[in-house]
Amino acid sequence: MTPPAVSPDSPVGLVLGSHMPSRDIVAMAQLAEKLGFGELWFSEDCFFSGGIAGSTAALAATSRLPLGLGIVSAATRHPAVLAMELATLDVLFPGRIFGGIGHGVPAWLDQMGLMPPKPLSALRQCVNAVRRLLDGEEVTESGHFHFDKIALAHPAATRVPLYTGVVNERGLRLSGEIADGTVLSTLASPPYVRWAREHVDAGARAGGRTDPHRLVTYALFSVDTDGAVAKQAVRDSVAFYLAAMPDNALSGTYGIRDELAALLAEGGADHLAARMPGSWVEDLAIAGEPDECAEKLRALLEAGSDSVGLWLFPAPDAGRIATLTAREVLTRL
Repeated sequence: MTPPAVSPDSPVGLVLGSHMPSRDIVAMAQLAEKLGFGELWFSEDCFFSGGIAGSTAALAATSRLPLGLGIVSAATRHPAVLAMELATLDVLFPGRIFGGIGHGVPAWLDQMGLMPPKPLSALRQCVNAVRRLLDGEEVTESGHFHFDKIALAHPAATRVPLYTGVVNERGLRLSGEIADGTVLSTLASPPYVRWAREHVDAGARAGGRTDPHRLVTYALFSVDTDGAVAKQAVRDSVAFYLAAMPDNALSGTYGIRDELAALLAEGGADHLAARMPGSWVEDLAIAGEPDECAEKLRALLEAGSDSVGLWLFPAPDAGRIATLTAREVLTRL
């Protein structure tokens, strides 16, 4: 068997789902394990690939890597159903599943009429209820969600870590208070990671938590021996996510909120991709030649990320990108 290119405890993982065609999920999970990436994450963006189905397929196709379901929206499944799904995955694959819960992109929730009137309250109730159900408790309470003597017939086999996917200050502080880790969105720059870590730590102190809180940062990623090719490969996706989440702490800490709003007022994501400065791609994604990508990965880790989850572009070439990353990028960290 070919030995992995990097240590199995590498602080870099691969993100499945979202932009990745569903038919590629199993093969990419297996390749990530073979190459020695540290973990898998599954992003349930609307309306791409289902997080529970995709995570199950990836876990069944691998033997070692943990997988984070990061993130699913608190609004699209009742917490009791989500807890049941996570518990089942933990019974089938003990100790390998992390739960990840967030608001979801507001525009996508609005399409379904599911945006909670009080998103943070709904997230708090969801995370706390899932935690209690996974731990074998019976839950009876009302709020955004209603529970009437609900308990899981088959609780989790191990303690399933729960992460939140949040962006802004109040959400990060809540995550520090109630969760085991936080998933930071794509477009996170090193200054944003430092800012986020400060607010997560403040929330943990306020909640009296002293256990380590893990920070996982997602990054749009492409590597090529021609750096310009790699940067072009992520440009449309940088524009897509900027357009989907234009007015939040990601753009605020980077200092582009007003310029971004002006460009979006002129047109949508396609216009933004054509007109936004190249520096936005340089700073909000990891793309370029191998040494440049290694430097940008190192910057996110040094800023406070415990792990970086790579979204590989172009998606049809993900296998080649993953292999080149393991051989030529991660070995430089």
